[in-house]
Amino acid sequence: MKKHFWLLAFAGTFLHAETPAPADATTLPTITVTAEAASLTAPSQEQARQELRQIPGGTSVTDSESYKTGRAVTLKDALDFTPGVYTQPRFGGEEARISIRGSGIQRTFHGRGLKLMQDGVPLNLADGGFDMQAVDPLAVDYIETYRGANALRYGATTLGGAINFMSPTGYTAPSFQARAEYGSFNTLRGQLSTAGVQGAMDYYMTALHSSTDGFRDHSTQSNQRFFGNIGYKLSEDVETRFYLSYAHTDSELPGNLTKEQLRSNPQVAQRNPFFRIFDYVDSNWHRDFDLFRIANKTTWKLDADSQFSVSSYYAHKELDHPILFVIDQVSDDFGFDFNYHSNALVAERKNDFTLGFTPTFGYVHDQRFNNVLGSRGAKFADDETFSANLDLYVEDVHYVTDNLAFVAGTSVSYAVRNNKDKFGPSIATSPNNVDQDFWGFSPKLGFLYDLNERSQLFFNASRSFEPPSFGELDVGGLANTDVTRLDAQTATTVEAGTRGSSANGRVKWDLAYYFAWLDDELLQYSTGPGLTQTINGGRTLHQGVEFALDVTLVEGLFAKSIAATAPVSAKSAKSVQPVAAQEGDRLVFKQNYLWNHFRFDNDTQFGDNQMPGIPEHYYRAELLYEHPCGFYAGPNLEWVFNSYPIDSANTATADSYALLGFKVGWRSKKGLSVYVEARNLTDEHYAATTDVMSRFNPFNPAAYLPGDGRSVFFGMEYKF
Repeated sequence: MKKHFWLLAFAGTFLHAETPAPADATTLPTITVTAEAASLTAPSQEQARQELRQIPGGTSVTDSESYKTGRAVTLKDALDFTPGVYTQPRFGGEEARISIRGSGIQRTFHGRGLKLMQDGVPLNLADGGFDMQAVDPLAVDYIETYRGANALRYGATTLGGAINFMSPTGYTAPSFQARAEYGSFNTLRGQLSTAGVQGAMDYYMTALHSSTDGFRDHSTQSNQRFFGNIGYKLSEDVETRFYLSYAHTDSELPGNLTKEQLRSNPQVAQRNPFFRIFDYVDSNWHRDFDLFRIANKTTWKLDADSQFSVSSYYAHKELDHPILFVIDQVSDDFGFDFNYHSNALVAERKNDFTLGFTPTFGYVHDQRFNNVLGSRGAKFADDETFSANLDLYVEDVHYVTDNLAFVAGTSVSYAVRNNKDKFGPSIATSPNNVDQDFWGFSPKLGFLYDLNERSQLFFNASRSFEPPSFGELDVGGLANTDVTRLDAQTATTVEAGTRGSSANGRVKWDLAYYFAWLDDELLQYSTGPGLTQTINGGRTLHQGVEFALDVTLVEGLFAKSIAATAPVSAKSAKSVQPVAAQEGDRLVFKQNYLWNHFRFDNDTQFGDNQMPGIPEHYYRAELLYEHPCGFYAGPNLEWVFNSYPIDSANTATADSYALLGFKVGWRSKKGLSVYVEARNLTDEHYAATTDVMSRFNPFNPAAYLPGDGRSVFFGMEYKF
């Protein structure tokens, strides 16, 4: 708000220019500044940043404006410069391997190990799994990322933490916006949105379409989505907001390639003319679903320092998923969150207290059919599953001095995973019947030290707890038996770091180091095309560095900064007119680096081998020239330094790679914005991600998922 004050000042001066000058020369022009209306249910970006400053660990806020300057289709597009987040689409689409601190690193589909939320309300199914297609980067105002136990205030208990996608509202979105994008592989994307405030009510609605033929054969994708919310202020201290979303998504699956195919012809799909059931094209492997979701959040402001919120949601999903067999799932999930928050002084010191309870429940009807060249054959499995999670959480941040705060918190969790086999003559004794429950206790201690108003040091130690989802239990005629039942994954993590900015604002950083000791890590291995099996590993170790650094290298190259001036006395008011401040142009170097060192700890099979799934070093950089008129241009780089293993035995690897891109555009707050973005300019053949296995099988070497080749995208946006 402050940095745009000059716009308001200029507007005020202009509006008053048509009014005759006051007769009294001692009267100065009046400038009226109207503050943006606040929402109790949807905090502003600035409020979110201030709240995250009270957390002693890795957190960040990603402004959607930062990625709308280029193609904004996938979670990778939105989160690639968010510190600590690793995400790679498996075939250029929205299905991806997304991980924080090694959470769910074996998954390239239907994510696990993170709590995904929209406006603070869970997007996960009750068993812990989530779909990337449930959100759209263009239907987001900003993204909050809480790495590890720093997500405790949302009741998240997993190793990875939580990602919260905050929607625009009538107070923050333009009254009308249209966006269209087109590019390589016949990629088409469009968005229409509207927003407004009418008395005590505000609203936001957007409809989106995206489709692409894909870089590879048999990788066509099509998505249609709607997101909307309506808020109503019942009084100055009470606000309720309803959310409605719908997603229809169709995705063809092109499968994996061998390393030789990856190098020579990465556009082909996986084919098997001898066993057509393993042929991704002939058997028409794809993943399609419809998702309907409704939610509500109501917030009561109890007094100047405290508030209470109640959230609830219901989601219905229908999945059609032909792979080696056809998966037909209908799921219904619902849940609540009761959250009390207070920043009242305690012992005359600053204090921030959170108490909450989050119960979630889910039912899934899971049927399996033979895949007969893309059509449903005979049914061979019919299961009904029930999941429940009850998470009670509390956290307190107390400043013992003006600069030093101690943090303590914990969560107590209870989870249920039940599966009933409804198929076959021996239902009562079926090995697919699962009836497990899990208890978790996850304490957290830490401190936060404010070096000054801009920079902080932090440290915390915590526990995490993650029961298996049904994706690990693998029901539907292929479930783990009593002999191989799974335990919950737990971990102890320590974290230390710093975040802040320089006095002149030209340097901004976010640095965290963590070390985690894991027990019973959920390791999911590929055992064949479309087949996986999950086991509990022994002791494993995860450590890493999450580092983001933005540096303004040069300012005032072609447009100099202008400091604001104003009449200092009545005498000078006639001769000296107020001048609004203006930023100059600048050259910004933006970097994001991840060190992921995950290994087994004296394992009986794999010793101290590096764990597969994620490269040890991942680096993103962008050098961007920005002009105050809205013009920007510059190159960017994605670099994986070293090859990394794809199996726990460390016998096969994915190669290192470097991708060069470039974008240029014009972005305005209102009116027309345009961009052109080129990716992988050198047409590198590389594996964006891979399957993960215990030991590489030379008789089934197709394990690599190619990234997109050279591509160009163009977009334009209009808003007012």
